Amino acid sequence: MPANARSSYVHAPTERRIQLPRLALSALTWGDEDAPALLALHGWLDNAGSFALLAPLLATHYRVIALDLPGHGHADHLPPGASYHYVDYVRAVLEAIEALQLDRLTLLGHSLGAGIAALTAAAAPDRIERLLLIEGLGPLGDDGLHTLQRFRDALATRSDSSKPLRVFRAVEQAISARSIVSGLPADLARPIVERGLIETGSGWRWRSDPRLTRPSAVRLAESQVHALLRGIAVPTALLLAQPATSYLPGAPMQARADCVARIAVSHLEGGHHLHLEHPQAVADWALDHLDGARPL
Repeated sequence: MPANARSSYVHAPTERRIQLPRLALSALTWGDEDAPALLALHGWLDNAGSFALLAPLLATHYRVIALDLPGHGHADHLPPGASYHYVDYVRAVLEAIEALQLDRLTLLGHSLGAGIAALTAAAAPDRIERLLLIEGLGPLGDDGLHTLQRFRDALATRSDSSKPLRVFRAVEQAISARSIVSGLPADLARPIVERGLIETGSGWRWRSDPRLTRPSAVRLAESQVHALLRGIAVPTALLLAQPATSYLPGAPMQARADCVARIAVSHLEGGHHLHLEHPQAVADWALDHLDGARPL
């Protein structure tokens, strides 16, 4: 782990609870309350701890607010019978912006969070000043090849059924399990895992809603994704891993990027969690675009 990443993790954030009309979210915040706001959205099955290494580097210029999205981290789960959909995530982010009384802000998103950030910018162009996206641009699309089977699989799963939650004897065991699944080194997975666990009488289990792992019944067609991306008017910077992540192939991502009028696409050698692997390089990329040093 780079020395600058180790030192940044010691800057402890402030915990915040954000009440929305239907549920409550949690957030970690860094930086001066009076600084320009930067709202950070994490990836699928991650949480606000995903930004523990990057946020302190951005907090020298911005007030960084890293949300726990619904069902993740310390945020509330959806009520019984409900499902997690992109549109509802976007609505939750817009409600959080209102609750935080942010008139204008920058959005930073990783993976799932990048998809949500892009759709939020399309939905509310008057509220978003700049868009920073890491390993994602819009939601997962549908080419039609697996639509019927995905629909059947999703509806065949009872909304009130779930597998027994795995219980870990110790936090280190959970970190090891996450490292194996994600490919992240243990020291980089730690901030996500520590925030993502809850202690029980028999050990530690994940806080995240088990329903997050269920298949979505319906995805947007890729043509619909393109139509939404064309609605992004703000300066946008997209950072992609090199070599390309298998589920973010280069040609489809370029086709999406071509839909955004004011976009700069960059590449960085590494894996899907670039902001954990290379926090200083990602901070430099972000600040470079945010301060306008590189025209978009």
